[in-house]
Amino acid sequence: MSPRVASGAPVESDLGWALGVVFRRYAKASGEALADVPGGPRGYQVLATTNAEGPKRQLDLAAQLGVDRTVMTYLLDDLEKAGLVQRQPDPADRRARLIVPTPQGRETLCDLERRLSATEDEVLGSLDDAERESFRRLLQRVALKADAVDPLHNACVLADERVDPATT
Repeated sequence: MSPRVASGAPVESDLGWALGVVFRRYAKASGEALADVPGGPRGYQVLATTNAEGPKRQLDLAAQLGVDRTVMTYLLDDLEKAGLVQRQPDPADRRARLIVPTPQGRETLCDLERRLSATEDEVLGSLDDAERESFRRLLQRVALKADAVDPLHNACVLADERVDPATT
């Protein structure tokens, strides 16, 4: 067995380097785009999910988004105070609450989607439309496979920068 030899390739050809740079830029730009919504990216995910999929039970929403149920309670409190969602009794279980976007929440979601689209345009600006579509499709396929092999059970853990993502 022969020893591995360093390729001498520049760091820019390394997948980890490229993923890190793109993720860092997207995370920073999308964080700025979502800064005024309660909960930032998490608040956006609540609005987007409840708008696209209809009312969700609070616990089901927390599980789907990988958010600790206690954190979800505080997040929903903030979104409700801002007038973006409502908690309504679940007709199937009066003890449970359904999370429903308000008209203001839907309007806010439209604005946030415009901002995120501009963010994507900035981050993916070096690609033409066909390349962007191909990139998204390929990245989604890789991400789904990676998630199936190593699912993230609690997105809150990754929000803590002191935690090594490889251990979650």
